[in-house]
Amino acid sequence: MSVTSILLAVGIVGGTGAVIGILLGIAGEKFAVEVDEKELAVRECLPGNNCGGCGFPGCDGLAAAIAKGEAPVNGCPVGGEDCAAKVAEIMGVSAGEAVRMAAYVKCAGTCDKAKDNYEYVGARDCRLALNNPGGGAKACTYGCIGFGNCKKACPFGAIEIVDGVAVVDADKCKACGKCVAECPRHLIELMPADAACHVRCSSKDKGIEVKKACQAGCIGCGLCARNCPAGAITVENNVAHIDQEKCTGCGVCRQKCPVKVIQ
Repeated sequence: MSVTSILLAVGIVGGTGAVIGILLGIAGEKFAVEVDEKELAVRECLPGNNCGGCGFPGCDGLAAAIAKGEAPVNGCPVGGEDCAAKVAEIMGVSAGEAVRMAAYVKCAGTCDKAKDNYEYVGARDCRLALNNPGGGAKACTYGCIGFGNCKKACPFGAIEIVDGVAVVDADKCKACGKCVAECPRHLIELMPADAACHVRCSSKDKGIEVKKACQAGCIGCGLCARNCPAGAITVENNVAHIDQEKCTGCGVCRQKCPVKVIQ
């Protein structure tokens, strides 16, 4: 191969590369997507867990929504007040006062209090257990199945199964909501982490049926509601509910509850 042929080949390859580079540069300028600088700055402040607890598809989705004014600056439940303050500074607004939330399991039916109808044999999975008679061995068809789907779903290690019932460590919980979505019996809800009183039952059965299934179930007697000085308690579908915004934490409901289901 002659020197002339080699130089010609190098020239063709080099020229082709230069033309492609120019075309790519022009295309990049023409089709460039404008990025909001605030969105990038907000994204840098977010923790990156991508848990979805904010209601958006990951941290990128939340950052975009905050930058557009479609989400509050304190919308990240994992980042907490420090994250909210940084984002608020970027957006030039006040972070406001955020109430720290935590997941809470509305069941007190531990192994010594909740009765079993039979011995369960099968996969230790709450959703699969629902395919069995009664949705599992426990006599209460509203209580915690106790196989730990919520624990597996929690990215922060805030849930343990203790004596057959899921228990949330409020100090570790970031209120991402993954356990809420995972529980097939919808026993978990997000409440203010410092809430004074909780009803540890979700059974909608009448009192006599509740007592047959669990010693720790709400019997719907209404003593808590009648004695609450703040009017924060109602009994709906045979189970007591506490309005956390009205509750003053006086503890009267705990004292009056005959089955001690209010914690």
